Amino acid sequence: MKPLPPWLTPLPDATAMRDVDRWAIDEQGVAGLELMERAGGAVARAVERLAPDGPVAVLCGKGNNGGDGLVVARLLRQAGREVAVLCSSPPEEYSGDAAANLERLPGERPSRLDGTPWGASDGPAAVQVALGDCVVLVDALLGTGSRGAPGGPIAEAIELVSAAGAPVVSVDVPSGVDASSGVVAGPAVRATRTVTFHVAKPGLWIDPGKEHAGVVEIADIGIPRGAPVAGALGLIEPAVLDELPRRGPASTKFVSGHVLLAGGSRGLSGAPAMACRAAMRAGAGYVTALIPQGLQAIIASYGTPELMSVGLQETDGSLDGRAVSAALAATERGGAMALGPGLGRSDGAGEFARSVAQGCKLALVIDADALNAHAGRLGELAGRDAPTVLTPHAGELGRLLGRESAEIAAERLAAVREAAETSGAVVVLKGDDTLVAEPAGRVAVSRGGSPGLATAGTGDVLTGVIGALLAGGLDPFTAAAGGVELHLRAGRLAALAVGAAEGVIASDVIEALPRARSRKAAEDD
Repeated sequence: MKPLPPWLTPLPDATAMRDVDRWAIDEQGVAGLELMERAGGAVARAVERLAPDGPVAVLCGKGNNGGDGLVVARLLRQAGREVAVLCSSPPEEYSGDAAANLERLPGERPSRLDGTPWGASDGPAAVQVALGDCVVLVDALLGTGSRGAPGGPIAEAIELVSAAGAPVVSVDVPSGVDASSGVVAGPAVRATRTVTFHVAKPGLWIDPGKEHAGVVEIADIGIPRGAPVAGALGLIEPAVLDELPRRGPASTKFVSGHVLLAGGSRGLSGAPAMACRAAMRAGAGYVTALIPQGLQAIIASYGTPELMSVGLQETDGSLDGRAVSAALAATERGGAMALGPGLGRSDGAGEFARSVAQGCKLALVIDADALNAHAGRLGELAGRDAPTVLTPHAGELGRLLGRESAEIAAERLAAVREAAETSGAVVVLKGDDTLVAEPAGRVAVSRGGSPGLATAGTGDVLTGVIGALLAGGLDPFTAAAGGVELHLRAGRLAALAVGAAEGVIASDVIEALPRARSRKAAEDD
């Protein structure tokens, strides 16, 4: 597998993070107890920022994550805070650095999760009342190595945290969230803030784990530079915008990139029109719409005189197999093709999409109904020789893989990797945590945070953007990730321009694309 490009910040999974910790302790001589002290200190400071006064409860498991929590409790008690410490296991089961910090804990010893002291046979079940009185709860139950659904006392503790309703600061990862994938297999803490150490973990950026993480704060705990952070996942940084094609003095419209857009049907003329305009605004020098004959006048009326169009044979307003040869003939000028926006779901349209995908020798981005045309037939795309990018949302990916969309939503990372491997294509699984996966296993993760994109037509915009970047000569992984970042930034700028995310329409996003290409605009955003 190729190394991650410099515009991706590595997101190490649990195995990689254990290797980093081992390297720091065994090879660099950093004491594990010192790393735990710094981690606990970072969380304690986050608690103080969230709520400077009032009682705090720290819920600890028996591993190193619980040891971090014990440091938090000690530091807050030393600062004069009232802190209840609730442990899922008896003190004798703690070991290593966690046991050392249990011995250092001043004041009252830890209680069971039901509020009784460890060693007592019975007593008042006061924890729910105590948690309800707290201004902050610290979740130090499970760490990055935990997988699967929590059970027993840990599951009970998570339910208590959920019932308390107080703000929660999670240590490294919310308990119940798989740090490596974002999968939530059972009860899981919904944190207000997650303080994670050294670098962020994939599960904090990939849904549904992302929804549980709240605000993510990355704390430097003194792991030396040069740690072996190997891995296949990375967070997309604005630096990817430096990879976008630029026009120079010698550029021509064809050097800038020729995009052909094949799609459209009666009642769905807006989708191809928006994808074409987005391709123009993203940098394509020449755009041609391959559309049903009956749509040519309609699309011309939308006011984009720069757009060329070729009218293809249609049946009842929809493209079908008779239009394939003309569509493929139009690709002889080169460039890249975008296939699917507004195509419709007739049998003829499905035949058109599959035949064009197989016959097109250009780089190809497939979206919308051209994806639906490949439902259950994803492997057919693996025979393409030219680069291919697929841009499904969870429902479309579910149809491609023959699963319910809920299954895709529950295991997004595994699903997008499977689709990329099966299709031989780069797959863009859209969402607030948009994932870009290539067949070899590398995955780029978007930071998201652009709610203005939650409106009709923005998927067509993304298709046009990626088509333009492919036509400009970028490899499909960079084109897809760069397109996702450019689209994200344009969505944010559009929301600023109109005053609210709720007022954004897809056309606003298109018009924001040129400014979004600027690194300065991206950094100011």
